[in-house]
Amino acid sequence: MSDATELPGSARLVLAQGVVHLDPEPAVFDAMLEGWARQQRSRFLNFDATIKPRLSLLKRFAEFSNQYPWQWQSVEIEAFLDHLRARRPTFAVSTGRNYQNALRMFCEYVTDERYDWPKVCYDRFGQRPIQILHEWNTITHTSEYEGGPGRRPLTYDEVQQLFDAADDRIDKIRERGRKGSLAALRDAMVLKTVYAYGLRRQETCGLDLADTRRNAKVPSYGRFGGVFVRYGKASKGGPPKRRLVLTVPEMDWCVDVLEQYWQEVRPVFSPGRHPALWVTERRGRMSLRRLNDAFNSAR
Repeated sequence: MSDATELPGSARLVLAQGVVHLDPEPAVFDAMLEGWARQQRSRFLNFDATIKPRLSLLKRFAEFSNQYPWQWQSVEIEAFLDHLRARRPTFAVSTGRNYQNALRMFCEYVTDERYDWPKVCYDRFGQRPIQILHEWNTITHTSEYEGGPGRRPLTYDEVQQLFDAADDRIDKIRERGRKGSLAALRDAMVLKTVYAYGLRRQETCGLDLADTRRNAKVPSYGRFGGVFVRYGKASKGGPPKRRLVLTVPEMDWCVDVLEQYWQEVRPVFSPGRHPALWVTERRGRMSLRRLNDAFNSAR
């Protein structure tokens, strides 16, 4: 069995040994952050989506408290969250819980003897980090949905208005004699596909031509009896989830939309052998940003 200090993120692996720092406090704190990042990367967590925001939060909290992790007490985190809520009255419960969970996990990391940080901090500063979040200063999860009550899905009329606005953009661009009518047509079609199949952005942009599926029970749908999603939302540390989304009778109007795109619109982009279903003017895969722009323009 390997030595506990050889765990990813252990103090011995990220803190230079035998080096006397002129400013030891920030050096140890930076090493803690690097160690925690390594520990999370070893669990295959996404850096941009998960690790980077957590590190940014820790730096914000350290700056607010003007203290280092081995000095933190519960009163600091309570004051920090109170400060955030005072500055932003709309501060969401779910956001607060995410902040608390990230800080609690970091405290669990630096207080775990296997990572050697308690010993390092005590030897250098005479103090050990402690867990500052407990049942009395964390949010209790009592409801499955914690979004604001003012948020709601679009009504059928509002969805129709959105689609009509996307279609109108095509005519307006043509009337002005400007470029972009083909891209606007594609944008209108992709928005309708997102709605018809209930897809997320990444799921939509990740679709390939080979991901369309026939449904033997509804042969009239042809090649669009369903779509096979390969880039579904992943669990933390796991690969993207996969699922088959069938075309339902209530949304069978989307079959004609996709067939027109497949036969008439996509070939005009000259994608060649590119496998993506939704392609751009530059013969590449449609990006999340481009899909965001399509929705925002119609909205």
